Amino acid sequence: MKISNISDTAFWVAQYRAEESRRKDALFEDGLAGKLAGEKGKEIKAFMDPKNKISWAIVVRTYLFDHAIMEALEAGVDMVVCLASGLDTRPYRLPLPEGLKWVEVDLPGILEYKTETLKDEKPRCRLERIALDLGSEAERQKLFDRLNGEASHILIVSEGLLVYLSPEQVSDLARDLAVPAHFKKWILDLASPGLVKMMNKQSGEKLKQANARFRFGPPEGPGFFNSFGWSVVKVHSFFKTAARFKRVGFIMRLLALLPESQGKQGSSPWSGVCVFERAKG
Repeated sequence: MKISNISDTAFWVAQYRAEESRRKDALFEDGLAGKLAGEKGKEIKAFMDPKNKISWAIVVRTYLFDHAIMEALEAGVDMVVCLASGLDTRPYRLPLPEGLKWVEVDLPGILEYKTETLKDEKPRCRLERIALDLGSEAERQKLFDRLNGEASHILIVSEGLLVYLSPEQVSDLARDLAVPAHFKKWILDLASPGLVKMMNKQSGEKLKQANARFRFGPPEGPGFFNSFGWSVVKVHSFFKTAARFKRVGFIMRLLALLPESQGKQGSSPWSGVCVFERAKG
């Protein structure tokens, strides 16, 4: 089954989480991923990654986001806003406080499917789903303004989103997210220009029909966001994390011992989960 629209990538990612959850050495347990992925997820993964070459990257990304989110909650976050939430199940599987407000924002179709599929499941916190095209600047600004008035220490999560946007779209989103005073933290994943080029070479043609080409890999690395009011406080490397858990081969684990730049990026493939805070002053 080919990917026909951007939301189909959520089924692809859910299938990786389902397969990881069945491993004895699983880095996380997602008992709902298989239910959400369904046959569609299996077929998309077989089409996109028949040799299972990138499973380690998706698994490590999920693991790193999990831990970064929990660290943010321990620091006092009282609302999580998950942009382009797809088929994420964190409100059901993470040990979240009952009083936490979790907001999922995505396109209507994927949220309708998710709501129907999980109608008999109970989230661990207060969960709200909002159908919205994040490409609509006026609508997202209106939403951000409303959410800003509902909590005092808000965490933004955007997993697997920015790489599909243009630098101009990312700039506009980063600027909008910096306006609400209570949007305190932002966790995102970032790729280098070299990795974006490599991913497009490997999978770009298969994603063309869905208009889901990989686009954003700033040479500035996390520094790209400085001028929009965001300061990076932590960067977690996909590659080094995968090596630590032996999810890549021996030669790759040896290469992971070499230092990585957490700043400017170039032609080398690199990706990381970055934790940002509002710039002070």
